[in-house]
Amino acid sequence: MDTHSYKIEVTDTFGGESNYCWVRRYRVKANSIRGAANALARLEGCGWRIAYGDSNHARYNLRGAAICAFIDFDEDGSEGE
Repeated sequence: MDTHSYKIEVTDTFGGESNYCWVRRYRVKANSIRGAANALARLEGCGWRIAYGDSNHARYNLRGAAICAFIDFDEDGSEGE
């Protein structure tokens, strides 16, 4: 299976919508978006629940907190950040 690059943004929410008062960004390598979500759990801790998603984009909410994460397939796959 091929590994791909995914961009992850973790931010706060207000009224259920992403707020971007603060944001943490990551770039991870994974075989799938679910694998990128596992990497998110290793970076930020457990408790993430999927809100919606497909093979290129997903939103996860942190249970019991006003925090969400967006995971996007990184088409250019560039390194850094």
